[in-house]
Amino acid sequence: MAETVVVAVFNTKEGKEEALAEGLRNATEQTHKEEGCLLYALHRDVQEPTRFALIERWRSREDLDAHLQQPYITALGEIAGEILADPPQVHFMEPAPAGDAAKGALSGS
Repeated sequence: MAETVVVAVFNTKEGKEEALAEGLRNATEQTHKEEGCLLYALHRDVQEPTRFALIERWRSREDLDAHLQQPYITALGEIAGEILADPPQVHFMEPAPAGDAAKGALSGS
């Protein structure tokens, strides 16, 4: 099983920033309890406060797939049309380490 890294970027509609932030914070708290979650970190763009990003690291693609079926994730999907300005940009990544091994990748390998 290879680790999976995900970068997900969300752009909210004007005035919906806190609704998304609240939903993502709740999902983050629940996700941290999932066995396959190695990293799930929420970020907000300093220059574009309507933009949020999740940086995720999963033990396997199977763990990520199970995560996507969790009720707190599907609930976010149900309100996405109300709060997002456009569809999320979701990128499935693999490590491409460079430089110092401890600083050059999110992966533990």
